[in-house]
Amino acid sequence: MSETRRRPPGSTDVARLAGVSQKTVSRVMNGEPYVSDEIRRRVLAAARELGYRRNTAARALNLGRFHRIGVVSLGSALYGPASQLIELERRARAIGYAFSVVNTLEDDDGGVARAVETLLEQGVDGIVLSEPIDVGELRVEPGVPVLSLGPMPGLTGPDAIINSPSNVDAGREATEHLLALGHPTVRHVAGPWRWWAARERVRGWREALAAAGAPEPPMLAGDWSPASGYAAGRELAADPRVTAVFVANDDMAIGVLRALAEAGRAVPGEVSVIGMDDIPAAAYLSPPLTTIRQDFAASVAQGLALLVERIEGRSGTPVPLLPTTHLVKRQSTRPPEEKT
Repeated sequence: MSETRRRPPGSTDVARLAGVSQKTVSRVMNGEPYVSDEIRRRVLAAARELGYRRNTAARALNLGRFHRIGVVSLGSALYGPASQLIELERRARAIGYAFSVVNTLEDDDGGVARAVETLLEQGVDGIVLSEPIDVGELRVEPGVPVLSLGPMPGLTGPDAIINSPSNVDAGREATEHLLALGHPTVRHVAGPWRWWAARERVRGWREALAAAGAPEPPMLAGDWSPASGYAAGRELAADPRVTAVFVANDDMAIGVLRALAEAGRAVPGEVSVIGMDDIPAAAYLSPPLTTIRQDFAASVAQGLALLVERIEGRSGTPVPLLPTTHLVKRQSTRPPEEKT
């Protein structure tokens, strides 16, 4: 005798257990307003007790939406991109959207475009480009908005959205901090040129130097890693004129600090160093690293609010973007030593 297969619980079962109508269950599961907190708790508790899962495929057919946001990521383990990706998932789920990620590679020229196509085939209502790099032109077709969390001049189309935390301001603030301490100029260790964030930090560095009438010294570049920072640091350590360095991220700054220490160049006694990101280790380096902190929660919340407004066809009152970076002063910067 074959065992009868148990029917999975449906919304009518949830409604019966919670003592509400099936329409109320639908409103709660769809995140609609006009449901009291007490009713919402009862429905969700009943759904958990029964093991109810809403039929997302049927819902997508009924509403014409999937309630899912897709993300194109470089799959980087770097602190900034990783923190941003974690915050994207946390925030998307908090506002009731499922979350899909497709990873691509920095040196794959067509990777971003293919990742966008993959997400569209999976079924998403909107797409986030979490680490914008220069991939040439990427045209967004109408219907599925695409949000870039950073500058991306090649992103075009009626549903393209740019929400850019100002890396220009961050680069300017880091450089101005060192100039205000009395350093005659500031060297810069930039990130890889294909990253728009790296280019904007260079622009901020240059603008601050120009505004102060300080000479612009040669720029060095790395790949965001401590090893590349170490290589740049060895070159900087060999130049006795260097008194201040702005490094485009904290990981490279770690390498710069190591190279300066090995060369006997005291930080901050002989050379001041400032990084960017405020990674968890920054406060525990020797010396503790002065840096520019990025508020990933704020920048992601601002960006997703714009994306969801576009997805849901809402046009709220424009809200001014809040600053998402600020200076964290520690012990790796100070005024230059006076020459005797």
